[in-house]
Amino acid sequence: MSDILGKWEQPAGQPFAGLWFEFKADGTFQAALESMGIFSGGTYSAVDGKLDMKQTEHTLGLLGKFEGLYAIEGDTLTMALNNPGETRPTDFKHPNTRIYKRIG
Repeated sequence: MSDILGKWEQPAGQPFAGLWFEFKADGTFQAALESMGIFSGGTYSAVDGKLDMKQTEHTLGLLGKFEGLYAIEGDTLTMALNNPGETRPTDFKHPNTRIYKRIG
């Protein structure tokens, strides 16, 4: 889980540029798209390239368990997440695949 720790932000050119996730050592995460006033948080686990996030707070009420994949190369995090209730993506060709850059 230690490789994903820190703060990651979608760069320009991504669908939600400016959206950031911060993964903490205690197994919690926070996220925000400040330009739209959207904030969220919850718990996560990241093991062997699989990411499970239980979002328990969200400005717009988007709660639930998001299952996905993640890969880190240098300062780049690639995440592919399902929508709650859907099956975990099997690769990074999934429509919800996003790129993030380490910012902290």
